[in-house]
Amino acid sequence: MLELAVLALLSESPMHGYELRKRLAAVLGSFHRFSYGSLYPCLRRLQASGYVTADDAGAAARIGGRSRVVYTLTGEGKEKLSELLGEGGPSSWEDEMFGVRFAFFSKTDAAVRLRILEGRRGRLEERGEKVRSALSRTQKRLDSYTLELQRHGLESVEREVRWLSELIETERAQKPASPPGAQLLSTSSTELSTGSSTAEAASAAGGSAGGIPGDPTIRADGPDGAGTSPGPES
Repeated sequence: MLELAVLALLSESPMHGYELRKRLAAVLGSFHRFSYGSLYPCLRRLQASGYVTADDAGAAARIGGRSRVVYTLTGEGKEKLSELLGEGGPSSWEDEMFGVRFAFFSKTDAAVRLRILEGRRGRLEERGEKVRSALSRTQKRLDSYTLELQRHGLESVEREVRWLSELIETERAQKPASPPGAQLLSTSSTELSTGSSTAEAASAAGGSAGGIPGDPTIRADGPDGAGTSPGPES
């Protein structure tokens, strides 16, 4: 989870550790409380895997006698990020992971976004049914405060389900736009096809009437059906 967030943020620009901490807090603060003590071990793992590089920013960036190490995403790191963003399975629907995935939806493929949203909604609908079932069985044995807590939880689930349903409808409505010129090309092709069909039909009609296909000077309008040529104008 933290690995995905770090790679996604570093894909925007190289950062030193302190800046990365602030960005993580801003992006994930409302979704997930991460431990600052887990950030640097995560960066070391990513560096060991070849996904990021760690470079000393030099004397110009020294603050209080300490140099800032700037972390940069590598080519392998970009591939790993693409792989992580392409995952839309059950782990992406859970409480802890969903918030992180949603925070980086702008970097996620539309089909994967829709799969995660639908999976999350289905997971919450299952949870809601379990809460309703439990309430129907035990509400007579619960004190009023515990009962209200259960109802509050159910209302929260139902509210998120409605929110997810709105997001899903929005995602489904956002169909990819046609490439520029595609409509014009389609119209021109239709006109060409129509024109060709009209010419072929006219040619076939001339042939069935006894004339020579494609020759407008020969008509089959003689009294005996024989072809005659138009004479000079008088």
